[in-house]
Amino acid sequence: MREYIIHPFVVGANQLDQGNMTYLQGYGQSIFIPIMVFYIEGGDKNILIDTGLEAFVLPSEATKELSEKYGVEILEFEQALAKVGLKPQDIDIVIHTHLHNDHCENDRKCKNAKIYIQKAEHEAIKNPHPMERRFFPELLEGCNVVIIEGDQEIVDGIRVLFTPGHTPGTQSVLINTAKGKAIIVGWCCNEKNFPKTAPSIPPGVHISNTGIMESYEITRKTKEMADILLPLHGWSVAQMKTIY
Repeated sequence: MREYIIHPFVVGANQLDQGNMTYLQGYGQSIFIPIMVFYIEGGDKNILIDTGLEAFVLPSEATKELSEKYGVEILEFEQALAKVGLKPQDIDIVIHTHLHNDHCENDRKCKNAKIYIQKAEHEAIKNPHPMERRFFPELLEGCNVVIIEGDQEIVDGIRVLFTPGHTPGTQSVLINTAKGKAIIVGWCCNEKNFPKTAPSIPPGVHISNTGIMESYEITRKTKEMADILLPLHGWSVAQMKTIY
């Protein structure tokens, strides 16, 4: 099986309540989270997991302070790709964890990419529920969308795992590396969702038919399955230059 190297890039940051990450825990605790995209090196295709924000949410001074505090570069999308010698039009495949806007605003720049989305997620963004305020159908206009359903291998050594709960079609991405199975967790979470000495905590935001008990089981099984667990909004992940 092919092995890959994962490059996490921070393409923005946001401020929110920890309770958005962790169900029934952390409410009232204001946190900053990195908005990340992941470039997957090692195959004959240029592959991204998510495309992030098109423009920074926070003022430039706040962005600079976060960059210094956590020791990471916070880059525009094009600047991030340039770090690995690429431009948006060089991307062949985009695999989406889910379609909240902070994960897909740069899709249209990747003009030559196939964009892999779960069927349930595609149906949800076409007709968003009134309670879902972060789905914007126009972000996919003109994109080459590939609809998949359930767990599926995308290329040799890279699989998606259907992990609904945060959204109807959330998927996590399992990537074969030299050090084992790395899983980019598909829902909005950080390190506090996966404590080492306590049960895993499902996401705080649920817009789907998945019950909290099922969401807990998905969270627990994802943690157990991974040799390398990569929370989607974890600063510890953002600080990794490369993941082997």
